[in-house]
Order: sequence, then C-alpha cells, then structure tokens
Amino acid sequence: MTTPGIVADGVRRSFGNVQAVRDVTFQAPEGAVTGLVGPNGSGKTTLLLMLASLLAPDAGTIRIGGVDPVAEPGAARRLLGWMPDSLGAWPSLTARETIAVTGRLSGLDKPAAAARAAELLGTVGLTDLADAPARVLSRGQKQRLGLARALVHDPRVLLLDEPASGLDPQARIDLRVLLRRLAAEGRTILVSSHILSELDEVADDAIFLMQGETVSAERIAAAAGRERTWRIRLADRDATAAALPVAQALGLDVAMIPIDRRDLLIAFASDADAAHGLAVLVGAGLPVAEFSASTGLLEHTFLDLEGGAR
Repeated sequence: MTTPGIVADGVRRSFGNVQAVRDVTFQAPEGAVTGLVGPNGSGKTTLLLMLASLLAPDAGTIRIGGVDPVAEPGAARRLLGWMPDSLGAWPSLTARETIAVTGRLSGLDKPAAAARAAELLGTVGLTDLADAPARVLSRGQKQRLGLARALVHDPRVLLLDEPASGLDPQARIDLRVLLRRLAAEGRTILVSSHILSELDEVADDAIFLMQGETVSAERIAAAAGRERTWRIRLADRDATAAALPVAQALGLDVAMIPIDRRDLLIAFASDADAAHGLAVLVGAGLPVAEFSASTGLLEHTFLDLEGGAR
C-alpha cells in the first residue's frame, strides 16, 4: 500500500465573506505525481498556500509527511519544496545566487549550497544563464529557476503551481521527464496546472476542485466515462472524401459527421466502443492514419464537471 505524503481532511478557508476553500479532503501518495485541477477561483492557490504552511486553515487538518504544518511549520517546510506561480526572486541576484541563497536559508552550508546550485542549474537547463540576473530571464526561464529553488534542499514533497507556464515545447518535455524521475525516487508531487494536456502526460491521478470543494470519486468517474469525441484521418484521402467510407463502415449518417480541417470527428460512448470502431475501420480495409481522442482524459473530465453534469 502506498503511503500518503499529503493528507487533507475537511479543510476550509475564508477571506471575510468569501469562502475560498469550502471543504477539501484528499490524499496524495508518495512516489506519484498528483494533478490539482479546477477552474479559476476554485481555491487551488489558497489550498496550495495552506499545504505550504503559508496560510492557516479555518477548519480541518493537513499533514505533510505526517507533520502538521500549522503546529510545526518549520518541520513541514524542511519536507516541502514550494514553487509558486510566479518566481518572486530577488531581481539583482543571478540565477546561481538565487539558488545558493535559498540553499543557505534552508540550512545548507556555503560550499554545499554552491554545489547544489551548480547541480540544479544543470538539471533545469539554466547553466548558460547561471550568472545572469534573475530580472533578465524570460517567463519560462524564471519558471525553471523557481523549480530549481524548490528542489534545493532535496524535499520529499513538492508543491508546484503552474510549473509548465511559459515553457517552450522542449522544456515541457524535460519537465515531464524530471517529474517522473522525482516521483520514481519516492517523492510526493502535487501539480496545479491549467495545461491539462501536459498534466495528462505526467500525472498518475488527479484531484478536482469545483467551487472550493473536492469533487467526489463517483462524480469524477461518471464524468470521465461520458461520451468522448475522437479524431479520425485516412492516409490516402482528405476528410471530405473520407467521410462516406468511414460513415458506411461505422453505420453512421455521413451528413452528421463533423469535419475539422483534415480530421473527421466521431463520438463514441466509451473507450471500448472507440476500440471497436477502430477495429471495424481497419477490418473494412480503410487506411487509418490517425485515431485519437480529441481531448485528454483530464480535459474531458474537467469540461464535463465544469459544464455542471452530475
């Protein structure tokens, strides 16, 4: 059985009359990447601030590696690596100095902090910018620096708020590889992101927040299992010419099949139905070059939940 690195139970937080977090209960296990998904205003950042021991909940309990961040914030912070949405770095310090100073503040001696800074600059791909002041870094470069800063004291639990924001395609791939490696080392990783296609690639599971509350597993399963649209493309003809043979093979009305540029869009009630549809097309001798869900599972679930489906 996996051990939970993060446990939240009945967590609430208000700001005056505004209930930012109404009722959050979840566990994030060690050795896994857990996504935190929800629309703007759903309470994700407030929740992360409470998990990071930077904000006290009004009610409920939180445990980080078994430590209560309200009662023992220092002990919790030794376990935690916190990456906020914006870097908030000291603009006059270089990237190297930013990491080294953070290391010193985290209890590393000067040689260890310097060595850790050099190592992490390589890890996040900023070696060439090691001595550039933080103020000249791009948004994506600042995100990479923020991740290095969060990792400086080798934390067991990582809280990452929009880590892929501003990253170029190669940097996003590198981030996915790094997060999977960190999870394989037994760390607990909680990632909040609006880039659900990226989160789909890296997350083992997800927590959904709607209006400050965690969505029940039953509601998530129902949303994930609802009809999903798939993209179909044949190798030897354009979408208009492909529509009729595909419709005939699947027993559909060709006039009811939407076309999106080069792809046909066809809805299947389940993954099993989609797999059967693919087998039918191949069995009919059609040269299927692409057959893929038009949205990832997280995005599909999120859109269904935000649409109010029950």
